[in-house]
Amino acid sequence: MTSARTGTSGSAGHRAVPGTRGVVYVHCCPSAIAPHVEWAIAGVLGVPARLQWSAQPVAPSLLRAEAAWTGPVGTAARLAAALRAWPMLVFETTEQGTGVTDGERLAHVPGRGFHRSAVAANGDVVVGEERLRGLAARARTADEFRHGLAELLGAAWDAELEPYRQGGDGAPISVLHQVG
Repeated sequence: MTSARTGTSGSAGHRAVPGTRGVVYVHCCPSAIAPHVEWAIAGVLGVPARLQWSAQPVAPSLLRAEAAWTGPVGTAARLAAALRAWPMLVFETTEQGTGVTDGERLAHVPGRGFHRSAVAANGDVVVGEERLRGLAARARTADEFRHGLAELLGAAWDAELEPYRQGGDGAPISVLHQVG
């Protein structure tokens, strides 16, 4: 039997975890924290993480880096959990969907916290039927519905992250692969 971590096969009674890939974007990081961020990412992936750091144009005294990764489903959430140790970081992790799982994006902005979104294959945020029904039941006015929908879509996180995302256009990307 091959490793269930990579999802290449399984046996009766064992459920294989499908493999996927994604990107971790560290949009804004103090230079003193950069080695700790690499250690945290390495701890999740099980391989050394040597990121290519560059200045963040939106916040010139801070650094930015991004790394593509491969690993089992759930790796994006584990990366986000590891990075939350430094509440001053601005970051996102993404994970592509598989034949049996949805993709996702986890975003962190200091002072705002985390936002987790399901993501379709084309990159659109997907909001589940039960969440929309709950919003429709709670909203008393059209404005409350619009505000609730913006919250479900993560609009406030996107608005704060967009300048950092644009600052990373054309920056180098590290490629990391999980072991096992």
